[in-house]
Amino acid sequence: MIVLKAPQDKILAVLQAVSGIVERRHTLPILANVLIRKTGSALQFTTSDLEVQIRTTAELGGEAGDFTTTVGARKLIDILRTMPADQTVSLESSGDGKLILKGGKSRFTLATLPAEDFPLVQEAAFGPAFSVPQKVLKDLLRQVSFAMAVQDIRYFLNGILFVAEGRQLSLVATDGHRMAMASATLEVEVPKQEVILPRKTVLELQRLLSDADGEQQPQIEMQFASNQARFTFGGMEFVTKLIEGKFPDYQRVVPRNHPNIVVLGRAPLLASLQRVAIMTTDKFKGVRMNFEPGTLRVASHNSEQEEAVDELDIDYNGDCIEIGFNVTYLLDALSTLDDELLQMALLDGNSSVLITRHGRDDFKYVLMPMRI
Repeated sequence: MIVLKAPQDKILAVLQAVSGIVERRHTLPILANVLIRKTGSALQFTTSDLEVQIRTTAELGGEAGDFTTTVGARKLIDILRTMPADQTVSLESSGDGKLILKGGKSRFTLATLPAEDFPLVQEAAFGPAFSVPQKVLKDLLRQVSFAMAVQDIRYFLNGILFVAEGRQLSLVATDGHRMAMASATLEVEVPKQEVILPRKTVLELQRLLSDADGEQQPQIEMQFASNQARFTFGGMEFVTKLIEGKFPDYQRVVPRNHPNIVVLGRAPLLASLQRVAIMTTDKFKGVRMNFEPGTLRVASHNSEQEEAVDELDIDYNGDCIEIGFNVTYLLDALSTLDDELLQMALLDGNSSVLITRHGRDDFKYVLMPMRI
C-alpha cells in the first residue's frame, strides 16, 4: 500500500511539527518513532515522550485505506532533508512489516515497530475551552520563559504558571532570584484555573506557535484538567502532563509603593550593560548601579583588577541608591522586551527592584539585588 505520496517539503513540514519532543535515545525504543495512522485518505502523525503527546492530521496523497505503523522519526526527517524540496516522495508498506521510502532514484527500506505498542496518553476530563491568538500566547511565553528555573530541586519552578481568571490570562516564571510576569486580556470570561506547564512543553509551544498578525490571526484553544493541559491549533493537538506542586505566591513578591521611580530608555541601558558586562567573568556576573539625580553610573570589575564604568543621563530625582545585580538577569529581561521606555521602582540597595513597561502594567519583572 502507498501510505503517502507528496512533495518533500510538505511531508517534512508535517514531520518536523510533531518531532520536536522525540529523543534519539530513549529507554523505550518505540518513543523514538512516529505513529502513522491512515484512515481513508487522512493521515495522522503522533509522537510522545510519555510527558507530552503531539498529534497532527494531514492530506498527503497515496492510496485510501486503513493502515497503522511506527517508524523512526529522526531517521525519516534526516532522509527527507537530503532530498530536493520539490521532489515527489512516496512511502509504501512492504509485506514483511517494513516501510519503503522512494524519492527520485533513491530508495530506503526502514524498520518499523508495531503500532499497538505505542504508548498513547490517557486523556483526562478537561475543563472549559478558551482561545487566544497564537501570537498573543507566543509573546507572553517569550516575555517570561527566560526566568524559568533549569533542573531546580524545587521542581515546580521548572516551568511556567498559567493563571486564567475572568478575562485575564497571566503567565509567571521564577527561579528564586528573579520573577517575570506577563498578562493579556481574553475575549471570554473563564473560571479561575491555575496550572504549571513543564519547561519542555513551554519550549515546544514557543517553537510551534505562529507569529502571524492581522485580522485573521490563527487562534490556539486551551483546556486544563487537574494533571493535564490540551492545546489545539493549526490542525495540531498537543497534550501535556502538568507539574504538580504549589507555585510560590507571586503576588506577594511584587514590590508595592517603592518611592524611587526612574524612567529609562531600554536600548541605551541595554547597550551600557552589554559594554560593562565585558569586564565580568563567568564566575562573577555582578554589576554595580549608582542612581543619582540626573545620572546612572554602571560599573563592573574582575579578579584581574580590570574595571568598566559607563554613565547615562536619566530622568530621576529620587534618593541616591547604590545597588548590585547579576548582569545576565538584567540583560535577559531587556533583550526580551521591545519597548522604548522602561520604568524601575527602587526602595534601597538591599531590596528587590520592579521593572515594568513605562505607562503599562501588563509586564512585571522583579529582581533581587546581589552583594558586590
